[in-house]
Amino acid sequence: MNEIRSTKDWQAIEAAHHMPPFSDYKSLHQQGTRMITHASGHYIHDTEGHKILDAMAGLWCVNVGYGREELVEAAANQMRQLPYYNAFFKTSHPAVAELSKRLASLAPDGLNHVFYANSGSEANDTIIRMVRHFWALEGKPEKRIIIGRDYGYHGSTILAASMGGMSGMHEQAAKEADFIHIKPPYGFLYQGNQSEEMFAATAAGWLEDAILAHGADKIAAFIAEPIQGAGGVIIPPQGYFEHIQEICRKHDILFIADEVITGFGRTGQWFASQTMNLSPDMMTLAKGLTSGYVPMSAVMVGDRVFNSLKEKGGEFYHGFTYSGHPVAAAVALANLDIIESEGLIDTVRNDTGPYLAKALAPLADHVMVGEVRTFGLLACIELVDDKNGPVLFTPTGAMAEVVRDHAIASGLMVRAVRDGMILSPPLTFTHDDIDEVVLKLRAALDKTAQEIGKA
Repeated sequence: MNEIRSTKDWQAIEAAHHMPPFSDYKSLHQQGTRMITHASGHYIHDTEGHKILDAMAGLWCVNVGYGREELVEAAANQMRQLPYYNAFFKTSHPAVAELSKRLASLAPDGLNHVFYANSGSEANDTIIRMVRHFWALEGKPEKRIIIGRDYGYHGSTILAASMGGMSGMHEQAAKEADFIHIKPPYGFLYQGNQSEEMFAATAAGWLEDAILAHGADKIAAFIAEPIQGAGGVIIPPQGYFEHIQEICRKHDILFIADEVITGFGRTGQWFASQTMNLSPDMMTLAKGLTSGYVPMSAVMVGDRVFNSLKEKGGEFYHGFTYSGHPVAAAVALANLDIIESEGLIDTVRNDTGPYLAKALAPLADHVMVGEVRTFGLLACIELVDDKNGPVLFTPTGAMAEVVRDHAIASGLMVRAVRDGMILSPPLTFTHDDIDEVVLKLRAALDKTAQEIGKA
């Protein structure tokens, strides 16, 4: 197809018919869309012949890199045997049974049960229903409020976006009742002169303040990403989640870990909950579950919630046509085999994670950089107008887009979040890949600094 049509032809078709997610359709139609044709290893290629190092692993998800024939074969074999059957009406299939057993063996203790969906948004919508249903079964239907955090991202359906803390999404018909938000442990903005220990207690205290303000008898759960990915790779201070979990236990509030981004090796353990010693009652999974090769998400459900649903609940009127899809389950199993057999988690923890931190650290000296922060294979380079203060750019986000566009033009795919340059590379990244990222990112920063008179 790409030989028949030119880039402009494809862009015209896009503009006429396709509505991509998270897009400004007016500017997109004016500027045109980059058309990606194929990918291999860590590189994507477009219709103009550009080869781009993908330091975002697609959308935080292609953990084992592109072109893995093992995953292609797993999908093809499953399609030949059982391309589809539903999990409704007391039926299931071996692939999803095996995957459920595997996930329970890998997850933190107590998360022994799995409910499947197709995206992180659907999985978090599932959590909302399941949490509220659980409390109703426990005789406390008034416990409906779910507390999230500013800059938290839990999906784009109406309820998942309401649970998240993205104000722009709230302004577009996604601000439902019974969701409240507290400030995140965003040290760059809020820590000031506090020690890390003191800031951990301060930031966790914002949760208790919200609980006391609304009443623990009204609060169903607190949800948090261990590291806030789409919010700008916000890394909590050490001790923060110890305080958070103690507060949740004290007030009998369920603690939910959203590991859509941090799961499956990105932090140097299977899950960030293990890296950070978390014991969530429920956990959201997606993205790295199949390395993005096919859609699939999951909710890991703890024994307390599951036993209540099993003993008191009767039928749980919730699910999706493609919940536990056999092809997705087969690909997920093959993907987990790759992560395990190639030792990717140990590599992230002991080698590439520390190397990424070391390689990016010198960028903190750049005139446009206020902070460099990393955790495993997640990173953010926070931009500032002036290091003294620091003084942020206004309007927020415009400068990061300039840096991003220079990086992409040089062959590096990164993401701009507010004024942070975000990295989330495949777990298969090498030192050479990381060196290429740093070289091209510094060049993009230098070019931007020259353009605005800061060089």
